[in-house]
Amino acid sequence: MLYRLLALPLAALAVGLCALTSCQEQFTTDPGVRLGFSADTLRFDTVFSTVKSPTRRVMVYNPQRKAVRIDRVVLAGGEQSYFQVNVDGQAGHTVNDVEISAGDSAYVFVSVNVQRLGSDSALLVEDRLAFHFNGTTQQMVLQAYGQDVEIWHGRTILNDTTLTAAKPYLIYDSLAIAPGKLLTLEPGCRLYFHNNANLFVYGNLHAVGTAERPILMRGDRFDAMNYVPPVPYNDVAGQWGGVYLYGAGEHRMEHVSINSGSVGVFLTYAGRNGIPADGEMPRLRMHSCRLHNFLVYGLVAQNAHAEVFNSLISNTGSYTVYLNGGTHTFVHTTVANYFNSGMALQATSRDHTQPAVMVMNLNKTAPMRTTFLNCAVAGNTNIEFSLAARVPQTYDGTFRHTYLGRDTLHLPQFAPEDSLRWRGKDDVLFRSTALDLETGQRFDFRPDSASVLLGLADPEVTRQYNLQYDLDGNDRYTSPHPAAGACEYREDTPEE
Repeated sequence: MLYRLLALPLAALAVGLCALTSCQEQFTTDPGVRLGFSADTLRFDTVFSTVKSPTRRVMVYNPQRKAVRIDRVVLAGGEQSYFQVNVDGQAGHTVNDVEISAGDSAYVFVSVNVQRLGSDSALLVEDRLAFHFNGTTQQMVLQAYGQDVEIWHGRTILNDTTLTAAKPYLIYDSLAIAPGKLLTLEPGCRLYFHNNANLFVYGNLHAVGTAERPILMRGDRFDAMNYVPPVPYNDVAGQWGGVYLYGAGEHRMEHVSINSGSVGVFLTYAGRNGIPADGEMPRLRMHSCRLHNFLVYGLVAQNAHAEVFNSLISNTGSYTVYLNGGTHTFVHTTVANYFNSGMALQATSRDHTQPAVMVMNLNKTAPMRTTFLNCAVAGNTNIEFSLAARVPQTYDGTFRHTYLGRDTLHLPQFAPEDSLRWRGKDDVLFRSTALDLETGQRFDFRPDSASVLLGLADPEVTRQYNLQYDLDGNDRYTSPHPAAGACEYREDTPEE
């Protein structure tokens, strides 16, 4: 019994001595030792001035058989640096005594907060993070592009206003245009919307860009999700709200790119009358625009007049184009819905019961007329076009020289059938209908070399609507029979 009583304190003493001597972790003092980094250069995409960036993470690895004690981790720019760092739980411009066990790693968290730069152009800001240990130094480069920006919170425009391309605009909450007033967006204008922010136009919108200087509307996040490979937030639908065109406004959009919101363009009569008169409905003329990747709708025209030329409307969780009341004309336009195809990045899957194009004439709406000429309507379901009317045979519609992704509709609006192409089991349409970031494959709705869209369009229609150049600037007149849809096939067009 005495032996057992003495054995317990002796064992505890032995453990304590072990911790102080031979059982202590051994640290290397070799100046030739090198640490590993998950990134030698940490690059941030565009960072708006005065807006703190999301935090990025870098790993520091110790591949040695002994522990490494880092004496100091120093941000070269010190207090003047635009960067902020946190090393293994310690924040500051200088962090002391960071220990990394053998075969272990440490976290480094980095963010950027760029102050006003006094420049309309994006400028590169840079710093270095130095790790001093064992009489040697290793460095990690930190880089970001800072961009001065006009920040607007819940603003309502009460007078005719023009937004230029000098600086981008960052919208929080909403930007609203008062009834009767005109918002003009000049070529190259960029509007970035924070989460759930919207553009509400109760007056008139003139957004007229050029092929060289398109107008951009998108979410405000330039960083990526921490997936493997990293997923840019700009590839994920629902980053912001959408563009809502209300009232009896006259709207014009040319060379405008809108992407990754909840809704692309929602054009609707918002008056009190149940069925508006012709003059009460909003009107939209859209030419050479790209609407891509939306959580719900791409284009809605509800008790409204819409003309859509030479445009691409693609990838939505619900209807890509929804038409309900008013006159709607589509010429040389591609409507394609392959939402969430390839890498499943989106928060929701596509509703396969809702086609890419829905022509709805069942509710109490203004008189309707629908025209599709030289268009392509496609997607990854068996029915991508639907006409819902009380008497479909008498619906006021014209559909010619168009690809329709569904089985044949034996209705007078779709005759003569030899001018149309209905879905075939093995149809080849586009260059790419999926997204795979590992291979670099992205959605590409230009016609493939074997596409059934080639030669489907009527050249007389192309000339009638003066659509010589396609969405990418290719000359349709060089072909006796151009392709249906927004884009012409060109063999020398590089893959993107």
